[in-house]
Amino acid sequence: MADSKVTLAVIGGSGLYALDGMSGIREIKVRTPFGNPSDAIVTGTLGNVRMAFLPRHGRGHRINPSEVNHRANIYALKTLGVEQIISVSACGSLKEELRPRDIVFPDQVYDRTKGRAATFFEKGIVAHVGIAHPYCPELAKRLYDTASTLGFRTHEGGTYVCIEGPQFSTKAESKVYRSLGFSVIGMTNVPECKLAREAEICYASVALVTDYDVWHEEPVTVDMVIGNLNANTANVKQLLKSVVSKVARDRRCECATALQYAILTDRKRIPTQVKKKLKLLIAKYI
Repeated sequence: MADSKVTLAVIGGSGLYALDGMSGIREIKVRTPFGNPSDAIVTGTLGNVRMAFLPRHGRGHRINPSEVNHRANIYALKTLGVEQIISVSACGSLKEELRPRDIVFPDQVYDRTKGRAATFFEKGIVAHVGIAHPYCPELAKRLYDTASTLGFRTHEGGTYVCIEGPQFSTKAESKVYRSLGFSVIGMTNVPECKLAREAEICYASVALVTDYDVWHEEPVTVDMVIGNLNANTANVKQLLKSVVSKVARDRRCECATALQYAILTDRKRIPTQVKKKLKLLIAKYI
């Protein structure tokens, strides 16, 4: 797949199933050791930048948050040569100042998921990857600066609490998350951000506020969420078109070498089959 190599990818969430303005489009079906990704990966050129796009929930939104095969998604993008991922996702606000239709660029995540496969390293190989800063600060900064320049209502930093879903929160849960100081709530950034770090891919989130969750004493409905999300979609597409030419850089962030000292297993004891399975991720270290 050398002719398909791209270094930038967008993972689209609810409401974003394609990118307008891409030319030279090609659909690539990637098979991974972890199964199939959510959909075919679309590669093409946007703003003179070659990139890839993957709809997280599949076209037609047929995969619920708990069913997304994040390992296959991240591995498939790594196969194509991706080094940076811009993740777009809908979220609820846990703070009054984060209004519906605002855009948040979180810098922290809190994991409240329950049974998702959250690592590539298992069955004979152990790696402890640092995730203190789950979102790449360099990539996130460029996204925030571009969005601000475009005049969107934006917020830099904050904690994204990731719940299992697909149900929305109870009022008790929502109030606890607020009391803990979390900023937004969603269902998809975990384990996506953790797996991206294991794959040494820079990852930043564009969190689109669709509602105030249930703490605001206003019922959260699918109609409300979709209405606000659709209103934000045009802004997001404009942001992506503007930012793709600004993210290319010499990666000196911790994301680029996250595995350098993380693999603890004696190299001689790593099963041959595991080495083969993870060659794309670990070859340069073992």
